[in-house]
Amino acid sequence: MKKSAGRRLKIIQLVNDIGQVNVTALSNKFHVSEVTIRNDLDQLAKSNRLVRNHGGAFKTNNLALAVSEKKSINHHSKRLIGKKAASLIKENDSIILDSGTTTFEISNYLGKFEKAKIITNGLDIVNNLSKFRNLQIFIPGGFLNEFTMSLTGPMAERNFKQLSCKKLFLGVDGIKAETGFFTHEFEDAQLKQIMIQVAEEVIVVADSSKFNKIGVAFIEGFDEIHKIITDKGIREESLKMLSRNQIEVIIAE
Repeated sequence: MKKSAGRRLKIIQLVNDIGQVNVTALSNKFHVSEVTIRNDLDQLAKSNRLVRNHGGAFKTNNLALAVSEKKSINHHSKRLIGKKAASLIKENDSIILDSGTTTFEISNYLGKFEKAKIITNGLDIVNNLSKFRNLQIFIPGGFLNEFTMSLTGPMAERNFKQLSCKKLFLGVDGIKAETGFFTHEFEDAQLKQIMIQVAEEVIVVADSSKFNKIGVAFIEGFDEIHKIITDKGIREESLKMLSRNQIEVIIAE
């Protein structure tokens, strides 16, 4: 066995055991350069053995990461997706920004609007939007989930049922072929289902790493989803699957 193959096998074992690894620590452990470790992690990420972030990597099925950790994963792709999503919004639109790290990126591009109405249950999104003076921001209330920095629960669900909106930008943690969209918390899934019900158009924003992953909580099948915005890393098989389910795919570049 080549040294690189043996080292990568040990890296996978470490990731599976402890959930995440750090480039510097791996470099010290295996007595190789950080450049070598980054190359190892990149190759393992390409084969879906782990998920890369700026300083290291995470376990592939570790969907329930804190929002602060998730923001660093695939940030460039999320930023492009956020910019493309914002380009679909028109003045006077009423939109729901679901909580999440990709929907957070959308909020960075909303300062140009004068009369847009933004409904969100993401507290980090609310904080980010507060710098734009012209937006109308609605917060549904509910219980604070400090792990995701989102508001959920019966109060949030009741308030969302009283609303309607032009567009919903929906964040997900996993997309399974021929099944649908998943997240990692049941209360989060229930609230997302209500958001879908009150929206005229449902747009999923998800980087390509979300495909062929699932969480414990099912959100919705493909019938209620109109569009998905993703990055150019999406595989051909996933594009064909979405086409079969009549979902328009928009590639953010």
